[in-house]
Amino acid sequence: MKYQVFTYCGPGGLLRPGIRVLDTHYDLQGLVLHGNVSWSMVDDLLLDWGSAHERLSALAEAIACDADMFSDHVLDGAVRFSAPLTRCGVIYAAGANYRDHVEAMAQAMGMTLVLDPKKEGVPPWHFIKSGQSVLSAHQEGVEFPAHSKMLDWEAELAVVIGRRASRVSVSEALSYVAGYTCANDLSARDNLKREGVDVSSPFRFDWIGHKCFRGACPLGPYLTPAEFVTSPEDLSIKLWLNGELKQNSSTSNHLYSVADQISYLSQRLDLLPGDVILTGTPAGVGMEKGVFLKPGDVMRVQIEGLGELETTLV
Repeated sequence: MKYQVFTYCGPGGLLRPGIRVLDTHYDLQGLVLHGNVSWSMVDDLLLDWGSAHERLSALAEAIACDADMFSDHVLDGAVRFSAPLTRCGVIYAAGANYRDHVEAMAQAMGMTLVLDPKKEGVPPWHFIKSGQSVLSAHQEGVEFPAHSKMLDWEAELAVVIGRRASRVSVSEALSYVAGYTCANDLSARDNLKREGVDVSSPFRFDWIGHKCFRGACPLGPYLTPAEFVTSPEDLSIKLWLNGELKQNSSTSNHLYSVADQISYLSQRLDLLPGDVILTGTPAGVGMEKGVFLKPGDVMRVQIEGLGELETTLV
């Protein structure tokens, strides 16, 4: 029985874990309180994901068989979501990882880009967003960064690591995934290059200014266990801006698969439970046409089987 986990704001604003089964939201902490299990946050599940997933699967089956037995723990009304992870690890983000996006950006920026770098033996490349300090939640208002006038959207499939991955092969890489969720890699395009700094200077580029600011990584609302995703390489991915479809692609356009990325990163360092990998964005970002975000804009990311992530700029 498919289930998804999430984090929500409970009474008094306290964050609590939840579980979604058959489109109904339940308070997870209340459900397992009598089961001698201590899960105060979704992050706790990742400390022993194999065992947690087994227990949660059994719980989901029990709910599906007799929902009335668990009705005391149903969350009535609108759920106020937090980001699913409250103590996430490192956020690794893939650059230029969709064929359609590479082609569109090459045209927009007048650059000669390799359209199939994997075929030419070029390894994946990633940058880092600064962990939980950049996370924001489904339907959360994100403050428009004062340092940018060229803020852009990037719908992304996010991968959450469920156990330590050290020097793993491509063939075994997906077994280290706890689950998947929706992400939006908000990007301050005008902060990447520092004006007035010589092009040969190492101080020319500012990846922190470009990718890291309050709310720069909307995530959620649900963490969908990997078991319920047949293949991360065959999911539709879309983004609407103020109701207008801007990105409409599929993860089948990945240049480097999720497994490729996990394997590559794990050769350099150990990936740990709670680490997140943003796997790249498809064509349709604002930079391609010189159209950028403004306060009041509403973005909605939808990934097949994972849910929808909405973000409003304030």
